[in-house]
Amino acid sequence: MDKIFGGPILPTLIKLILASVGVGIVLAIFGIEPWQLWEDFLGTISRVWEMGFNLIDWSFTYFLLGAVIVLPIWLVVRLWSVFVEKEPQRKD
Repeated sequence: MDKIFGGPILPTLIKLILASVGVGIVLAIFGIEPWQLWEDFLGTISRVWEMGFNLIDWSFTYFLLGAVIVLPIWLVVRLWSVFVEKEPQRKD
């Protein structure tokens, strides 16, 4: 039986149960019901695919918004450190 389950039966079943609960929570967050998966399998895959691209679009929008502030500040700091050198300290 260990060969079929890939290890001892009880720990394998516990891992499968925990993984199933975790995936179920994630699917519930996205509003996906179990019957929807079986009823409209390809439609579900399409919706998940679309959610992924919406996430990319959302994150890119916020990336651009932050970059408008962060990149000029970074450039000024870099140029300042290149052109304004620290004077060497004297050893007394």
